[in-house]
Amino acid sequence: MQATYSQNWKDYELIDAGGGKKLERWGDIVTVRPDRLAYFPPVLTEKEWAMKTDFEFVEETTTSGKWVKKTDAPDEWQIKFGKAVLNLKLTNYKHLGIFPEQQSNWEFIQNKVKTGDRVLNLFGYTGAASIIAKINQAEVIHCDSVKNVINWGKENMESSEVDGIKWVVEDALKFAQREAKRGNKYNAIIMDPPAFGIGPKKERWKLEDKFQDLLKTAKELIEDKGFIIVNTYSPKLDGKKIKDIASSVFNQQKVSVTRLSMKTTTGKRLDFGELTRIQF
Repeated sequence: MQATYSQNWKDYELIDAGGGKKLERWGDIVTVRPDRLAYFPPVLTEKEWAMKTDFEFVEETTTSGKWVKKTDAPDEWQIKFGKAVLNLKLTNYKHLGIFPEQQSNWEFIQNKVKTGDRVLNLFGYTGAASIIAKINQAEVIHCDSVKNVINWGKENMESSEVDGIKWVVEDALKFAQREAKRGNKYNAIIMDPPAFGIGPKKERWKLEDKFQDLLKTAKELIEDKGFIIVNTYSPKLDGKKIKDIASSVFNQQKVSVTRLSMKTTTGKRLDFGELTRIQF
């Protein structure tokens, strides 16, 4: 499968990867985090990794672990992507508040979204894509079922000195289906659904069971000449299945499915999941 490569930028660098881990620089702070797709050997030595590292996340189970502090670096800080200011912090799991592999999508949004466009960001996490669209003077609705990440997104919005994003704490698919019933339309729809999880009312979520419904709902919501971005990270939804489902929903519309990837500064390729883009 072809790859779409995200790039390092001034405030983020994927330095090296291997041995089930990745070495990353976020502004001036360097972390080591586990990544099962980094199954190959790293380029830099263990000593070189250790000399650079401020924080390392050590897994204790597949769903838990702890951050080990190596220096006196602060555990909350900011980085920038263009005009967006993003607040980072050490969470109870390995995440820091953004997914930097989304760089290529953020750039796509920067280039495509125009003043006055209506943008719907579903499963929007802490809002980087929403803020980037808002900086382009779009009308943005951001939906996520987790209140804590919505609050984090509001912090990012304030730090970026923009306002007016509508924040919705709700099951993303149900909200989108209601928007379709209301007859609302959007020029851009961005979706980053989890592979699995538990909803706000303890309902179980499996992406492979909901993917077609997500696309059908997006089709009802999208305006002519709009675009849809879907990021997927499910072992049960490979590129071929995604392309088959998307093509069946959108007929002969332009459906592109690629592997979302990055290259480390040391030259290794690290994959992150499938990226679907549909342009009308």
